[in-house]
Amino acid sequence: MGSRPVVLAPMEDVTDLTFRYICKGFGADMMYTEFISSDGLIRDAAKTLAKMRIFDYERPIGIQIYGHIPEAMVEAAVRAQEAGPDFIDINFGCPVNKIARRGAGSGMMRFPDKMVEITRSVVDAVNLPVTVKTRLGWDDDSKIIVELAERLQDAGIEALTIHGRTRAQMYKGQADWTLIGKVKSNPRMHIPIIGNGDITTPQQAKDAFDRYGVDAVMIGRASFGHPWIFREVKHYLETGELLEPMSVSERVDLAKRHLAKSLELKGEKVGILEMRRHLSCYFKGLDNFKETRLKLVTSTDPQELFSLLDRINEIWG
Repeated sequence: MGSRPVVLAPMEDVTDLTFRYICKGFGADMMYTEFISSDGLIRDAAKTLAKMRIFDYERPIGIQIYGHIPEAMVEAAVRAQEAGPDFIDINFGCPVNKIARRGAGSGMMRFPDKMVEITRSVVDAVNLPVTVKTRLGWDDDSKIIVELAERLQDAGIEALTIHGRTRAQMYKGQADWTLIGKVKSNPRMHIPIIGNGDITTPQQAKDAFDRYGVDAVMIGRASFGHPWIFREVKHYLETGELLEPMSVSERVDLAKRHLAKSLELKGEKVGILEMRRHLSCYFKGLDNFKETRLKLVTSTDPQELFSLLDRINEIWG
């Protein structure tokens, strides 16, 4: 993966197999599925099973699972292993209310003993490497990540991703990378530490490596509508130079490629529906774009969408 890997974060309703295809093409070194409910996986929910579909060109790729019941997490990890990922990742970081209030995701930050128990049980149950993604703590009064990182390492995980916010912060305020750096510089830690939070530019990625010594950086929300950020970051890390912004014509070509892959892998109805969130985001910042954006997110006809993209190129390209 190179000496300074740049990783695509798992994001619900974003990092599906078509978006991962695009990000891989721009140089994402490692990727994850959308997070998968342990309960849904055990119930054989069709949507949940579909999330585990992976391709060889995506490797290395992990399947990320979440839940709060140890037995269910173990069963889910075993089922996920059967899908053939390179590793299993446990989500102890999602701050969304419907997940955290049940004690899953970052809700587990209130129960570190249970978090460690689940982690150890999953490690013991599968033959693949197990990794964890988590946050600094539940709130400003309980930033437990330095001690927790040691305990998770002792439970057998092989890498740890830390988002530099507490659960209480959600995605507000600034990510605190100083604690990520403190975990990385802890002489007891020997597993790779992946830093996550507010990496939106190539310069910030380089600063994360240089200042905090992380083994990799993870990019999440900044890649949505801007998957070429991986190419920009890697170019800057290698050369110290910034690439020219992607032109409208290049973004149109990208949107066409993404749409075609979505239609190929998901069929017309679902392929169009699940592309809507991406199509308009590729053209953020264009003047007088409201009417065209509305058409992009309401059309149900593939040919109309491709014609709209051609029209965008004609007017704004």
